[in-house]
Amino acid sequence: MELSPMTEPQVTIVVVPRERFSYTRESLESIYEYTDFPFKLVYVDGNSPKKVQRYLEETAQTKEFEIIRTDYYLSPNKARNLGLSRVNTKYVVFIDNDVIVSPGWLQALVECAEETNATIVGPLVCQHKPIHEIVHCAGGETHIWIDNKSETPRRRLREKMYKQGTRVETIRDQLQRKQTELAEFHCTLIRTEIFQKVGLLDETFFNTKEHLDFCMIVMQAGGTVYFEPKCIVTYVPEPPAWTDLHYYMLRWSDAWQLASLHRLRDKWNLAEDGYFQAKYKKVGWRRKMAIIGPFTRILTFGLSERLFNFILVPLDRILNRYLTDRYAKEQQMRQPGVTQQNPSSTTALSQG
Repeated sequence: MELSPMTEPQVTIVVVPRERFSYTRESLESIYEYTDFPFKLVYVDGNSPKKVQRYLEETAQTKEFEIIRTDYYLSPNKARNLGLSRVNTKYVVFIDNDVIVSPGWLQALVECAEETNATIVGPLVCQHKPIHEIVHCAGGETHIWIDNKSETPRRRLREKMYKQGTRVETIRDQLQRKQTELAEFHCTLIRTEIFQKVGLLDETFFNTKEHLDFCMIVMQAGGTVYFEPKCIVTYVPEPPAWTDLHYYMLRWSDAWQLASLHRLRDKWNLAEDGYFQAKYKKVGWRRKMAIIGPFTRILTFGLSERLFNFILVPLDRILNRYLTDRYAKEQQMRQPGVTQQNPSSTTALSQG
């Protein structure tokens, strides 16, 4: 699919914060380095540190993209909806701020959508460094099935990501474009008109399972989800920098995770079965791995990750509860106002 240089872009890329800000430059620069296909870009900046703010403002001037900035942290779907409000193109691509793309990635997504009439197109998503080597998601399954084994039929969720943990080089030749049921918000292309039919993204999903909800809503509305392996991207999860800690702890807070799981259960009338029990037991695991574990290794000079857990884990839960309670109170008091500047500029959302 080729477009002339004068063709108006069909795609708006909306970049949103995932869990930290310290990978902003690497991610954004990969987009501009490896994207030849015409696009607009909206960058949603949810209260990033001053150094990141300055970088984004300077880059926006040279690259002529729009920034939507808030002076408070954002949940992912809230950030995506803010970005979506500025989209007037045929397609929107949501991409997290810790994702590295590869040459030809955007054109591959658009070609798939054009040739299949797909509503959602997900790429081959990889994880960790070295980039583009280990598969995170190559499509998958997300649907409700009815368990008739008990007296009262129970609605259960089927969730599965294909090929996770396998090496790209061992399966690349096997991967083909195909219709699927699951695409993750690390990077996904969506036909913008679907939002007129299904509404905005559900902001009561604070930090998990929002991609399952959206894919099922789209399929319920008659839309389709496709996997396009010609597009390969990698999300790079790393321990948060010091300036990321507050956001990271809120983003992966117990309260946000439990609220999101309960929303999934209640919205789709699902049985509270082993799927949910397993998720409840893992609440807080990201903070334990990314913050408590490394801190314990420092305290013990690398000898143990568990020595201080009996102290640090309860302290983490107390601090986490305090941060989420304070954030909730601030949001209740907040009445955002919007100040718009010039197109290559910042849209500031601040307390009014």
